[in-house]
Amino acid sequence: MKPETIALHGGSHRADPTTGSVAVPIHQTTSFQFQDTGHAARLFGLQELGNIYTRIMNPTCDALETRLAALEGGVAALAVGSGQAATTFCVMNLCAAGDNIVSSTDLYGGTWNLFANTLKQFGIKVRFVDPVDPENFAKASDERTRCWYAETLPNPKLQVFPIAEVATLGRRLGIPLIMDNTAAPVICKPFQHGAAVVMHSTTKWIGGHGTSIGGIVIDGGNFDWAAGGARFPTLNTPDPSYHGAVWTEAAKPLGPIAYILRMRTCLLRDLGAPLSPFNAFMAIQGLETLPLRMERHCANALRVAAWLAQHPKVASVTHPSLAQGEAARRAAEHLKGGMGSLLGFELKEGAEAGRAFIERLKLFYHVANIGDARSLAIHPATTTHSQLNEEEQRMSGVTPGYVRLSIGIEHVDDIIADLEQAIG
Repeated sequence: MKPETIALHGGSHRADPTTGSVAVPIHQTTSFQFQDTGHAARLFGLQELGNIYTRIMNPTCDALETRLAALEGGVAALAVGSGQAATTFCVMNLCAAGDNIVSSTDLYGGTWNLFANTLKQFGIKVRFVDPVDPENFAKASDERTRCWYAETLPNPKLQVFPIAEVATLGRRLGIPLIMDNTAAPVICKPFQHGAAVVMHSTTKWIGGHGTSIGGIVIDGGNFDWAAGGARFPTLNTPDPSYHGAVWTEAAKPLGPIAYILRMRTCLLRDLGAPLSPFNAFMAIQGLETLPLRMERHCANALRVAAWLAQHPKVASVTHPSLAQGEAARRAAEHLKGGMGSLLGFELKEGAEAGRAFIERLKLFYHVANIGDARSLAIHPATTTHSQLNEEEQRMSGVTPGYVRLSIGIEHVDDIIADLEQAIG
């Protein structure tokens, strides 16, 4: 099925088997009645998949997980409490103290801080490399490198990541590529380009209405974790927290889901960051109109980028549609049906003019979010990327005068009119 159809019909839910409800019910419960003691034992022994406790699995969350797995072309997914939790789980599912990952420098500020500071407290080192040259990932790797990490459409640098080149290089070395596809749902399919794992902050375009925090990790089922042997000890050696289970073996009767199975039964169980059933329901409501909204988001952003590029007071505009050379080729290769709805720009009069612009906006909301149906604006250097030092900000694409816009689905003439009066 096409994305427009999957968004409405994909996954495990067709109708509630008890009531016939077409809309996914909100299963607001902590726990689930077992059929008998044998049923309970099979569930806990992973001989059968089913609902035990909402911290680990819930039918409303399952409906979201299976539908998003279908939309991305993966085999299984795990919904968690936020996009930050999804990123953390992606890494910690493979890493222990003394291990490392290699990450693109082009990151959201919260992810950079997680990688540069918080993971360090757990003994996990993150090596940052410039994705302009895919070989940088290989050069920074060693036998303790467990994965590579990047954003499809980095926020706020907005230079499309070379997924195919890096994924191909990683597979030669036996290293999986994990992609944060938050800013490019529907318009990019990282699994088609060789990524092993995809994650989203469902808070953004998937939810789409700025109401509910959430995150999801999707297993592509296309990476041979067992063949990696010693590189992936969390998946290939006995796990004392689950009766000595070897996850690549335990998953075989269930399908190629070793990565997501361990994440659910160990990390979600022990760290306790589940997505609430209500927030899962809200994400499903957004998902149903996601392909339609992405069309308008992308069309509006294209018009706004072109308008800003011609404005006499604008010094520069950052948007994939304005990229040149290799950056333009990568955008065309990976983004289908739109160039995303994030864009950035700088005014010729500098940082003070940028701050004044933010203050004068009337239609745009000044909030720390992206992917909302409404148009949003923020000054990253003093907000989303303020924890980074000046050099780190520069590496991630943030300059003192940079303003980031998330273009909504309002009429584009009204969006441009607000920008025009705010620029002055």
